[in-house]
Amino acid sequence: MATEDESSTWRTFVFGDEDLPDPDYPIDHVPRDERKGLVSISAVLLGFVFFAGTLWSGAEVGAAMGFGPMLSATAVGYAILGVYVAALCGIAAKAGLTTVLLARYSFGRWGAKFADLLLGGTQVGWFGVTIPMVAIPTATFFGVESRSLILALIVVWGVLHLATAYFGYEGMEKLSLIAVPILVVVGLLSVFIAVQDAGGVSGLFAGTGGGEMGFAAAVTIVVGTFISGGTQAPNWARFASSTRVGFWAGLIAFLVGNGFLFLSGAVGGAVYDVTPAGDLYEVLAAQGLAAIGLIALILNIWTTNDNAAYAFGVAGSEAFEFDRKRPFVLAGGTVGILLALAGAESLLIPWLSTLGQYVPPLGGVIIADFLLCWRLDIPRMDDVDFAGVRWIAVLGYGVGIVVAILTAGQVVPGVGAPQVLPSPGGAALNGLVAAFVVHTVAYYLLEETGVLAGHDVDGAAERL
Repeated sequence: MATEDESSTWRTFVFGDEDLPDPDYPIDHVPRDERKGLVSISAVLLGFVFFAGTLWSGAEVGAAMGFGPMLSATAVGYAILGVYVAALCGIAAKAGLTTVLLARYSFGRWGAKFADLLLGGTQVGWFGVTIPMVAIPTATFFGVESRSLILALIVVWGVLHLATAYFGYEGMEKLSLIAVPILVVVGLLSVFIAVQDAGGVSGLFAGTGGGEMGFAAAVTIVVGTFISGGTQAPNWARFASSTRVGFWAGLIAFLVGNGFLFLSGAVGGAVYDVTPAGDLYEVLAAQGLAAIGLIALILNIWTTNDNAAYAFGVAGSEAFEFDRKRPFVLAGGTVGILLALAGAESLLIPWLSTLGQYVPPLGGVIIADFLLCWRLDIPRMDDVDFAGVRWIAVLGYGVGIVVAILTAGQVVPGVGAPQVLPSPGGAALNGLVAAFVVHTVAYYLLEETGVLAGHDVDGAAERL
């Protein structure tokens, strides 16, 4: 039977110091005196976007189109992605709220629970499919073939990925401030070596590609690589000291940072015949830098996966309206590790495809709501009597996902649907634009005119 001291120790481990507020404010506005500057916010967001899957996407597009056309598609795609995420980050910095708390304003108190399920649940799955991406190369590097030891590595890496999320923004900030400069230097070194091995820049541009990918399809891939993840960016941008800092941090991470990673993958994929094409570890190993490659991969995956753990932690806090995230970080992480042990890594590509359809319309509704409906005149949550469900947002989101489905030609991977809509920016972009437009129109036609009820805001509400 556990003693009182043992119970107290376990309770502190799960909940933290209950005499103090959670330093990450998972169900409240981040206070102004807890806000961070551009370097801090940018570091955390750059750590989030430095993900191996972006390298693979860059290699795929470069191989299909050739290097020159790929650069054009990359510029257009990341301009779209950067502006989208930067807008969300600016809104989050203004309100000091996570994505799921922003969704409470847009969808209502009970409507936001769907956002919790969508954003938190999908990030648990992301956590599970991503752990093996570092555990298996670690085993390969050290010559480990035993299945039991590989499973043990999955558990070890899963726990480590949870650790920085467990300590919240401060833990992720410290890791990112170390990891991001290393990853940038390693990326630049790898690109420099690859360009030399290709015979210079002219050698890269000499490749014509396979010709099997058009410009629109390439832009779709570029936008799709991180548009769903970008919808979670407010979880960290809410700590920004100002709307401007939040906006620029989002733009730096998702335009410059993600674009740099995509370009690195295209260069590596064009020069070295590795599997998967453009893979950070395999490219560096081909360059004779296997040990550096493993370190870079570890940091690459870790700084992305701890963000996933943090995301399902704050989503759980909103869902249960509980002012501490740690229990949900630990519970979701346990589920994610079990998924990884069950072999969930094979689901990475279909998982990305599903996220790209169902998450961006949520972001479209939030951006429309805060920019065009609230007009950034945001009352504090304590001064709002939230509607149970805000139906104009449900309508906007519903139309958005239908548009995304009819653009992609699938409900989920393996379940088809008519592909009847053009896709110059892909299902993700079409879905979020449709949600943005419908929500805005419905607000002015139905809610402003009193046909549908919205939230009740105290006349003396404090505005942020």
